[in-house]
Amino acid sequence: MNPPLYLLPMRAGFLLTLLLPLSVSSHESLVEIEVIGRKVNLLGDALSASEGRVSFQEIRQRPVLRAGDVLETVPGLVATQHSGSGKANQLFLRGFNLDHGTDFATSIDGMPVNLRTHGHGQGYTDLNFIIPEMVQEILYRKGPYYAEVGDFSGAGSANFVTRDNSVDSVVQLGAGEFGYTRALAMANARGVGGDLVFALEHQRYDGPWENLEEDVGKTNLQLKQFWQGESGETTLSLMAYRNGWNAADQIPDRAVQSGLISKLGSLDPTTGGESSRYSLSLSSQSEIASGDLSVNVFAIDYDMDLYSNFTYFTSSEGDQFKQIDSRRIYGGNITLESEQEWASQTVINTFGADVRLDDINEVGLLSTSGRRIRDTLRLDRVIESSIGVFWQSELSWTDRLRTVAGVRYDRFWFDVKALDALVPSTLTDNSGKTDDGITTASLHTAYRLGDSQELYASLGSGFHSNDARGTVISRDPTTGAEIEPVDELVPTRGAELGWRVYLTDRLNATVALWQLDIESELVFVGDAGSTEDTGASSEREGLELSAYYQLNNAVGLDFEYAQSKAQFTAPVDGSYDVPGALDRVISAGVNYQPNDRVFTHLRFRYFGDYPLAGGQRAAGSSMTNLRLGYEVSDSIQLSLDLLNLFDSDDHDVEYFYPSQLIGEPGPVDDHHYHVFEPRALRLYLQFQL
Repeated sequence: MNPPLYLLPMRAGFLLTLLLPLSVSSHESLVEIEVIGRKVNLLGDALSASEGRVSFQEIRQRPVLRAGDVLETVPGLVATQHSGSGKANQLFLRGFNLDHGTDFATSIDGMPVNLRTHGHGQGYTDLNFIIPEMVQEILYRKGPYYAEVGDFSGAGSANFVTRDNSVDSVVQLGAGEFGYTRALAMANARGVGGDLVFALEHQRYDGPWENLEEDVGKTNLQLKQFWQGESGETTLSLMAYRNGWNAADQIPDRAVQSGLISKLGSLDPTTGGESSRYSLSLSSQSEIASGDLSVNVFAIDYDMDLYSNFTYFTSSEGDQFKQIDSRRIYGGNITLESEQEWASQTVINTFGADVRLDDINEVGLLSTSGRRIRDTLRLDRVIESSIGVFWQSELSWTDRLRTVAGVRYDRFWFDVKALDALVPSTLTDNSGKTDDGITTASLHTAYRLGDSQELYASLGSGFHSNDARGTVISRDPTTGAEIEPVDELVPTRGAELGWRVYLTDRLNATVALWQLDIESELVFVGDAGSTEDTGASSEREGLELSAYYQLNNAVGLDFEYAQSKAQFTAPVDGSYDVPGALDRVISAGVNYQPNDRVFTHLRFRYFGDYPLAGGQRAAGSSMTNLRLGYEVSDSIQLSLDLLNLFDSDDHDVEYFYPSQLIGEPGPVDDHHYHVFEPRALRLYLQFQL
C-alpha cells in the first residue's frame, strides 16, 4: 500500500521547508508563447548530428495524452502504451523495441530514471512522476558514443532538466471527456535564504473503456530550492509521486472479430496497479581553480504493484499475475571540466564518476486472480551496485576541425537472494552473487563548413546491464528446468555520419546515417520470471532527417523522418527480422501564432507496418493532435486540446503470441493490440497570480 501524500515530506527527510514563511513573486503578464522551433545553435558544440535540445516552449506547445509522451520530442522516438495510464510507456527508437527503456538511458536533474532489475522489465522508465510544465529542456543524444552515459546507452539517452526560478506563479484547471480532470499550481517564491520553485499536480481520469474505469488518481509534487553563491549555485530538490489505476491491456484480434468484446473492451477488468516515487537530491555547480565542478547526490524511494493478464485463460483460474518492486536507490555523480592550452591548441578535458546502489527489498512475480494472490512464482531480495568513471577530451585542431575522444569503465556487482520462506524450495537455487566490468570508448570528429554548416563522424560503444536475477539463474521458475545464466553486461557498437545546417534562426536541419551492432538481445523477462533468447546478435542501420523552419513571424514548420532496418545475424524462428523494430517513423508539426494572443499547434505522427514474432507483421498507424490557445487577458489564458483529432482506431501497439479464451481447447496464436484512445477534448483555464 502506498503511503498517503501527507507523509511524503517525512519520507524525503524534511518537513520544515514547507512551513517557512515565503514571499511569492509574480510577473505582470503571462510568458508569451513563442513559435521558435529549435533555435538553439549547436554548431561548434554538438558532438554529432543526433544530438539536440528541446526547449520549454516546444514542450508546452505540444498536446500530450500522457506525461511520458514528451519523449516524442526526441526525433524518431515513438512512445506508445499497451496498458493503463499509470504504467510506463513502451518506447521505440532506431530499430529497437526498447520495451520500457532497456537501451535508452533517461535521467532527470542528474538522477537516473531507468530501474535496474525491475519487476516488470529491465531499465523500466516510468515518467508519470514528471510534471511537463516543470521541464525546462530535454537534452538528447542518440547512439552509443557518449562517454558520460553508462548503463542503457545502446540507442541513446535523454536528460530532463527541470525549471529554475523563472517559473511563473500560476493556477491551471483542466477538464475533458472520459472523466478527465487536472489541477496544477506552480509558484516562484523567496524563502530559506534563496529561491523556491513549487509545483503541485493532481489528475483524475476514467478513460474510454467499455467494461472498466481506469480510475486514475495521480498526484505529483516538486519543490526545488536554489541558493546562489559567489562561485556557483546549490540546489535541493524534492519530488513525490503517487498513482493508482485500472488498466485495459492489449486484446486478441479474434475476440474482437467474434464480437466477444469491442476494440475498447477488456478481457480482465481487474488488471492495473499502483506506484509511488519519492526522491531527494542535492546538486552543486561551482567554479574552482581547475575548472567547472558539478556534484550531485540523490536518494530515491520507489514502489510498484502491477497486475497484468496477457494470455487470459491457459489455466483454469486465469492467467493474471502480479509484479512487485520495492526499492531504495542511492547514488551520485561528479564531473570536472577544465580548459587548457596544449601546444597552442585549445583542449577541454572532462573527468567524471558516478556511483549507484539499488537496495531492492522485494522484486517478484506472483500468480493472481482478481488481484487475489494464488501463488508466489518468484520473490527475491537484490543488492545491485555499480561505479563508473570516464574521461573525455575535446581538441580544437583548427578553427574548423575538432575531435572529441572518450573512454569509460563501469563495474557492476550483483547479489540475489531468493526469499526461501515464500517461494518453492527449488527456486533458492537461483540465489547467487556475480560481478563484471566493461570498458567503452568513443571518438567524434567535427568539421565546420563555414558559419552555417558542420559535418560529423562518430563511432563508439555502449552497453546495457541485464537483470541481476538472470545473471545468477539456474532453474526456470515455472518448470524447474535447468537453464544457463545470461551475461551481466551486453555491449553495443555504433557508428554515424552526420550533417547539420543552421541558418540564423530560420532553418535548423540535420541528417544522420547510422549503424549499430549488439552482441546479444538476451534479456530477463519479468512477465515470466526467467530469461528469453531473442537472438544471438543483431545489426541495425538507418537514416534520420530532421528540419525546423520558421516560415515567417507567424508560422513555424517541423519535419522528422527516421528509417531503420534491424535484423538478426542468424534467423530466429525462420526470420531475420527483429520483432517490434519500427521501419519508418514520421513526425511533423505546424505552429501558428498570428499575434501575442492566439497560438495553434497541429501535430502528426506516423509509423509504418513492422515485423512481429512468427514472421507476422503489424499494420502501421497515424495520430494527429491539435492544441489551440487564447490569452483572454494578461492574467487569464485558455487552451483547448483535441487529442486524436480524426478519431483514428489504429493500433497504439501490437504483438503476436499465443493466448487462450474461455471455451477454447488450447492456446491460439493471434495478433494482440491496444488501440488509440478515441478523440477527446480537454479544456484548460490558467490564471496568472
